[in-house]
Amino acid sequence: MSVIDLKGKVAVVTGASQGLGEALAKRLDAEGCSVAVCDFNIEGAKVIAAGLKDAIAIPVDVTNYEQCEQMAKTVLDKWGKVDILVSNAGIVKSGDIYNLTPQAFAQVTAVNLNGYFNVVKAFAPAMLAAKKGSIIQINSKSGRKGSFKNGAYAASKFGGVGLTQSLALEFAEQGVRVNCICPGNMLNSPLWVNSLFKQYAANQGITEEEVRAKYINQVPMKRSCEYKDIEDVMVFLASDYSSYMTGQAINVTGGQQM
Repeated sequence: MSVIDLKGKVAVVTGASQGLGEALAKRLDAEGCSVAVCDFNIEGAKVIAAGLKDAIAIPVDVTNYEQCEQMAKTVLDKWGKVDILVSNAGIVKSGDIYNLTPQAFAQVTAVNLNGYFNVVKAFAPAMLAAKKGSIIQINSKSGRKGSFKNGAYAASKFGGVGLTQSLALEFAEQGVRVNCICPGNMLNSPLWVNSLFKQYAANQGITEEEVRAKYINQVPMKRSCEYKDIEDVMVFLASDYSSYMTGQAINVTGGQQM
């Protein structure tokens, strides 16, 4: 029986110094890829890269296009190609219309949507010239349906689905596929444990324990989304097993979003 084989591929992961991005970089390393660990937190990225077999750490603020161009140049100078581009960098700032500031809205959009565009624009010329490659945006279930008192994040992620579909149309005949993964709530991740439980408890007027119970009860499978759930879909989209798939937003939500 054939198996997925990513050995010898060059992969780039943004937002890879911690959390989900770290897990994705480590999984691509385990699958045999050379990995560019890219993050605003370069010291954290260096720690992750040092633990991988063939990896480099690259500093990047995805809201700065010139830095994205330099990231692409560094990767191409090192390995001469890019096969897998994972746009994972993202932030969350929640709040209702009274408390969400225009500055916070703009910041979320700048990272989650403009940053995705900047990363793809920087790498696309090399991928299109090679006539192959897989671009994967880490999106969210909030890119498929509105999110209560979390409009900035949902708006940025809806935009990411639209950009994914548009780029998929643009790149299809040149052999570059563009898809996104829409995870459910990763309730055991540092993002939730260190930040989102507190944010949502505050803006919903309930305890952190009640927030967890609320979000678990929304999932038919009654469990949190875990990093491995996302990793497995990423590997599939990065491989030739998904060679006839482009422009897709794949829900990984335990049945919460269908």
